[in-house]
Amino acid sequence: MSGLADLKDLDLDLNNIGNWPIAIKAIAIALACAVVVGAVLYLDTFDQQDALEKVQKEEDTLKTRITHRAKKAAILDELKAQLEEMRSDFKKLSRQLPNQTEVPELLVDISQTGLASGLEFELFKPNPEIPKDFYAELPIQITVTGKYHEFGTFASGIASLPRIVTLHNINLSRGSGDSMTMNATAKTYRYLDDDEGGK
Repeated sequence: MSGLADLKDLDLDLNNIGNWPIAIKAIAIALACAVVVGAVLYLDTFDQQDALEKVQKEEDTLKTRITHRAKKAAILDELKAQLEEMRSDFKKLSRQLPNQTEVPELLVDISQTGLASGLEFELFKPNPEIPKDFYAELPIQITVTGKYHEFGTFASGIASLPRIVTLHNINLSRGSGDSMTMNATAKTYRYLDDDEGGK
């Protein structure tokens, strides 16, 4: 109790700190340092924590990006091989499309295939080209008469031509006896040169 009574008797005037006992001065200095250090740590820690969270988010984003790119890199050779195969297939298929100079020849091949199959042409009318992405579509209206199996031979002959020809809108109707008439649109395709808009 005497210690508390001694503290009460102390004159702790803030204007006269120099006269405080050394023990009180040490406690006051320790408290002031603790408050300053605590405030600095508190304020600085908030900033550092925000910075840490930001860096952690960036780290997660970078990890995701690296993982994604690593997966792509792992199959890069496979994708290159697929691309090369697609380019090769495209070249092969584009060779099956006639250029401008080969179109008349192809039209002759189509009509000769029909005649060789035993069909008789009533109509063979090439229509205007329809431009597409890298090719032009050449529709040809045809009307032929013949027997049922001759139409099969014609379709098979068309499919075996070195150039791509497809048959569309096929309509078969009965004629006299075992004769039939077929109305159809034969479509062939022409590769567009670069100056015509081809890619």
